[in-house]
Amino acid sequence: MKIWIDGEYVAQEDAKISVYDHGLLYGDGVFEGIRSYGGFVFQLEEHIDRLYASAKAILLTIPMEPKAMADLVCDAVRTNGLKDSYIRVLVTRGKGDLGLDMRKCPKASIIVIADKIQLFPEEVYNRGMKLIVSHLRRVPPDTLSPAIKSLNYLNNILARAEASRADCDEAILLNRDGYVAECSGDNIFAIRRGKVYTPPVYVGILEGITRNAVMHLAETKLGLKVVEQVFTVPQMYRADEVFVTGTGAEIIGVVEVNGRIIGNGKPGPLTQKLIKEFRAYACSPEAGAAVYQTASV
Repeated sequence: MKIWIDGEYVAQEDAKISVYDHGLLYGDGVFEGIRSYGGFVFQLEEHIDRLYASAKAILLTIPMEPKAMADLVCDAVRTNGLKDSYIRVLVTRGKGDLGLDMRKCPKASIIVIADKIQLFPEEVYNRGMKLIVSHLRRVPPDTLSPAIKSLNYLNNILARAEASRADCDEAILLNRDGYVAECSGDNIFAIRRGKVYTPPVYVGILEGITRNAVMHLAETKLGLKVVEQVFTVPQMYRADEVFVTGTGAEIIGVVEVNGRIIGNGKPGPLTQKLIKEFRAYACSPEAGAAVYQTASV
């Protein structure tokens, strides 16, 4: 694979950054994970908008205009000969010194990786996920907003580590008021009596791009009412179906939470219909920019 770093493509083994880069030293930077399907980059404009919003929130100037960044994402997919891919865009504070002062970092660094990804084995999609509730709380918005996709991911990583140690697939993080927020790497939904519930953004979640697409498909394709509403873990136990969404995971049904069986213990019928609708939508021109029709950077 060829990695784009600060103006040029280099071989994967030659892709290097300075040990003085504040992205490495302090997690000072932002990122986006993006998918392409059949030559179309899924919701490219939305991902680029979120990248620049995250950068603005941490006072990070990206040395490239959004349109050029979008073209670069497409070019990275083409350069690596991919149609179905996962693209990771990183913007770090750049090289500085060992202190915290961002003024010592004169220019941000941009890295674009286009490759394949499989977050979960296929059997997880077939059998459904087992979740636990992490003892950690989601970082509150007045500390570090979850709306910022920063390179500091320890809150998520430690929650996922709990899930792994419990032989589960994912971990649910509650907010400081005890309401369900999101999983370590995914947004979460519950279906009850034909209505689809998902935590609102204000509880402290990332406004997922796949999340928003699924909400739209649930309403327009399946005729379901989608409600952004807080709910507790015991309320989730009573759900008919639970599922998670994310760029890497797409949509996966949840069959168990903290040892409690959800529904009949299998991915639910509405979840399976949503998966079918999402996969059809993701591969359509409506969902994104065509990689093989965008001019090279």
